[in-house]
Amino acid sequence: MSYKQIKWMILLIPTLTVGLWEYIRHQFLMPYLSMDAGNWLTPVIVYLVSVTLLSRLFRMLEGARAALEQERASKTALEARDQLARELHDGISQSLFLLSVKTDKAGRSLAGTSHEQDIREIQKTVHEVNTYVRQSIAQLRYVPSPVADPEAIALQAQVESIVSDTVPDAHMDWSLTEVVFSAKEQVELLACIREALLNVRKHAQATRVEVQAEGNASHWSIHIRDNGIGIQGDPLLLKDRYGLRITKERAEQMGWEFRLDSRAGETQITIGKEHR
Repeated sequence: MSYKQIKWMILLIPTLTVGLWEYIRHQFLMPYLSMDAGNWLTPVIVYLVSVTLLSRLFRMLEGARAALEQERASKTALEARDQLARELHDGISQSLFLLSVKTDKAGRSLAGTSHEQDIREIQKTVHEVNTYVRQSIAQLRYVPSPVADPEAIALQAQVESIVSDTVPDAHMDWSLTEVVFSAKEQVELLACIREALLNVRKHAQATRVEVQAEGNASHWSIHIRDNGIGIQGDPLLLKDRYGLRITKERAEQMGWEFRLDSRAGETQITIGKEHR
């Protein structure tokens, strides 16, 4: 039954009930039922009908309204994701493409000079950033399937895609339940996970990598572990670990906890939300 039909039923049932009761009362019950008794029975009958039929209709109405609000919120979230994807494509992505063309030109002109290696490093960085942006655009335009808890399933699918692109042999254990992330939260969380995995791929020399997610709406955490060589010194102060500093800043700006524990044979990055 549609939302509009439910509203009409709620309006019509009391009227039809009183009308039907009055007809039966005057046509068939007048010899057996006094006027005062009939007047008292009218509100009782309306009350009983309200308790039985109307209460059920009100529950149906609330369910239909909740479904409409959820659909509206999902549509708004998808529109926000699409808008952000367009801004990334029209702004950063095109700028990176132009920068890539210029670095390629500079690389050809500086070939064989002392600056050739520096240009190659810049080209590599530009290429990696361009790849990250394109992945982010594709993930923002990912349309969740119309199934139970679609946002959670969509997020898991995107994390699986990142794992496949960065550390294909990583083991993934995803058990987040009842956690709903906004479009911005998803973008930031995926960026943090991607940067952590890229750091493992570039520096850890690990043979085993794990991505574990657990928790619920009030308390959740995501762990990225590896059995690599670890990080000497404070990893957030090292010159070649600027990605970790950015990841920490991203997490803190979203109000999440960021923790990094590292020693030879085991390094773990944790991003999460504590119970409050």
